[in-house]
Amino acid sequence: MKAAIVQSFDAPPQVGAFAEPVAGDGETIITVSAAPLSPIVKFLAAGRHYAGDGAAGFVAGVDGVGTDPEGRRVYFLFPRAPHGSMAERTLVASSMTIPVPDALGDAAAAAIATAGVAGWVALTRRAPLKAGQTVLVNGASGAAGAMAVQIARHLGAGKVIAVGRDAARLAGVQADIRIAQDEAAPGALRAAFDQGVDVVLDFVWGPSASLLLEAAGLRRGARTGEPRLRYVVLGNTGGNETPLRADMLRGSGLELLGSGLGAVSLEDLRRGAAALLAAAPGAGFAPNFQRVPLDAVADVWGHGSEVRYIIEPSAA
Repeated sequence: MKAAIVQSFDAPPQVGAFAEPVAGDGETIITVSAAPLSPIVKFLAAGRHYAGDGAAGFVAGVDGVGTDPEGRRVYFLFPRAPHGSMAERTLVASSMTIPVPDALGDAAAAAIATAGVAGWVALTRRAPLKAGQTVLVNGASGAAGAMAVQIARHLGAGKVIAVGRDAARLAGVQADIRIAQDEAAPGALRAAFDQGVDVVLDFVWGPSASLLLEAAGLRRGARTGEPRLRYVVLGNTGGNETPLRADMLRGSGLELLGSGLGAVSLEDLRRGAAALLAAAPGAGFAPNFQRVPLDAVADVWGHGSEVRYIIEPSAA
């Protein structure tokens, strides 16, 4: 069968022949119709993700949509290594499949799930959102960040603040406040935190997080106590490190949390994806995605995260 194979951590996957999957007990072979190209896929293919095993020779892709042997359309997570989702067929634990609502097409379902599950799990499990609270999304001009804005609104946020590096892209995000990370960002961020933020979802980290953490935590220390602020790290597309000052934590209500595999269980991720997909038709979630045939995966591999590319193994 054809698959996008990670042959080296220094180059995009190459499309070639890969061994057919063989199902064992508790496993299901999925005929893949839509496989998202997400940041985690790129990090794993570069040998830079904490969940990788350090060896090449596997098929790219960690999730997707396809049909099981009974012909049911399902969203699936974490194929059994060395199989991945960017192949004509893949192998998954039967417990990691989720029915896709009839109202969603395969590519749309894959885009919603892959771009939205991180934000959904963060706001329902890691930092559960209460109706009327304020959510700030850092990286809102990217596919996952833009979906998180929509999810926050759906879950009852009273105010949503979108932060990103590109003012033009931010203009299309349906948020109450948009803050571009330019020379005016420190003052705008300070004002936003002064008015009150309950949850931060950070898809970027790196230097970008420094601006947010300083605005949220420096020069505070009210004698009556500062309000609680849950700062949830979901990605690190901007870098893996950012400095932390002790007084930012001691003098504020900052609580730093991670949300990802390890911080949450596989079962939490599966349940989050199931709830997200069930809600999607009624919520009208609309991620920015583009369909791409498997043979063209290398052509879009280096593109940015603003569009979620959906690889279609069956497309010509």
